[in-house]
Amino acid sequence: MMARTKADESVNRRNKVQIQVGIITISDRASAGEYEDLGGPALKESAQKNGWQVLSEAIVPDDAERIQDAIRSFSERGCGLILTTGGTGVGARDVTPEAIRAIMRVEIPGFGEVMRAESMKITPNSILSRGLAAIVDLSLVIALPGKPSGAVECLGFISGAIPHAVALAQRKPTTC
Repeated sequence: MMARTKADESVNRRNKVQIQVGIITISDRASAGEYEDLGGPALKESAQKNGWQVLSEAIVPDDAERIQDAIRSFSERGCGLILTTGGTGVGARDVTPEAIRAIMRVEIPGFGEVMRAESMKITPNSILSRGLAAIVDLSLVIALPGKPSGAVECLGFISGAIPHAVALAQRKPTTC
C-alpha cells in the first residue's frame, strides 16, 4: 500500500469540491431556433464527467446585454463556474469577450493563453480565438469557442485550475 502525500490529499480535497455550473450558448441562429445547439450539450457532458453539477443552461443571441444578463443571473443562482460557448471569434457579431470584460472584476489571462497555446497544436486557426476567463460577481466565467469540439478541448486544457479559481471567486479559504 502506498503512503499518501500532502499533494495527493490536496488533489483529493480539490476534486471533491462540488462545483455548480451554468452553461450559456451564445448564438444568434441557435437562439432563434434556426440551428441546433451542439456546444451547450457538449459542455454539459464534459462538466458532468468532471463531477460538476450543471444548475442552469441558456441560449442567448450575440448581444452584449443579453450575455451579461445571463451571466449575472447564473451567478445570482449560485453558479460558481459559468461556461460560455460562442462569440469568441473575430466576426462582426462576436461580442462575448467585450460583454464579459464590461462586467468583470478581474481578468485571468492565463486561461486564454493556455487555451490558445494548446489549441495551436490542433489547428492554426485557434490564434483567432479570443477566449478568456474572468471573475464576475462571485463566479469564474470562462468564454470558450463556439465549435463544440473546440469548447470541450479548451475546457480540458484548463480544467485542473478551475476548482481553485472557483474557490477564489467565491472567496472561500484556499491552501495558497
